[in-house]
Formats: sequence, C-alpha cells, structure tokens
Amino acid sequence: MEYDNNNHSVFKLYYHLIMSVKYRRKVLNDDISEYAEKKFIQISKKYNITLETFNHDLDHIHVLFRAHPNSEISKFINAYKSSTSRMIKKEFPYVRKQLWKSIFWTKSYCLLTSGGVTVEKIREYIETQGEKK
Repeated sequence: MEYDNNNHSVFKLYYHLIMSVKYRRKVLNDDISEYAEKKFIQISKKYNITLETFNHDLDHIHVLFRAHPNSEISKFINAYKSSTSRMIKKEFPYVRKQLWKSIFWTKSYCLLTSGGVTVEKIREYIETQGEKK
C-alpha cells in the first residue's frame, strides 16, 4: 500500500462525501457532473485534497477523495458548495427554473471516513497489543 506524506508524517486518509441538490431536485446530468468534478479538482489543490472517484445520480453526488491531516475539510466543502452553486447556475441556466430561490446544494452533507480495514479489525488489533501469539 502506498502512503501519502509530508515533512513529518505518513498517512492515508480517505473520505466519502455525499452532497444532495436542494429539495432533491433531479437536475444533475453528465454535463453538470463533469463540470462539478472539474471544479472539485480545481478547488481541492488549495486544500491538499486529491480526488479519487466522482459520480452522480440525478439528485446527489458521491466523491471519494484523499486528504492531508492538516486539510481543512469543512472549509473546503463550504468553498466547493458555494463556488459550484454559483457557477452551475451561471453555466447551466435551465437549472434555475427547477430550484427555489438561488440555492443549489442542501446545507447539509454526509462525510464518512474510509480506510483499508474495518473498525472491528482495528479494535481487535488495539485490544491484542502486548499479547503473545
């Protein structure tokens, strides 16, 4: 397994982000998703975040990304949501007709951590430290 690193640490931090369109409006298509993915890559560089996988359904997106321990993930997500909300409505004006007011994304999002092993395996590893096998 390859790890990311900086000056004083080695790490592999994966996150799964899910963001929904306001009122779960079914406005996402391949063009908007591709545009949102490009914006994710563009904005993420400033926050030491690397895109792994990006996909969409009609009313939400799923993103798998890696981050550094010092990445300000909540600030990144807010910057991404703000920027893409504004730019999607500008680049794809037909979307405005399906939204109420000028809000594109819901205020909330789901962010999950992901790793190479299950929590149960980590718990077992920690609990058995110091035991002879």
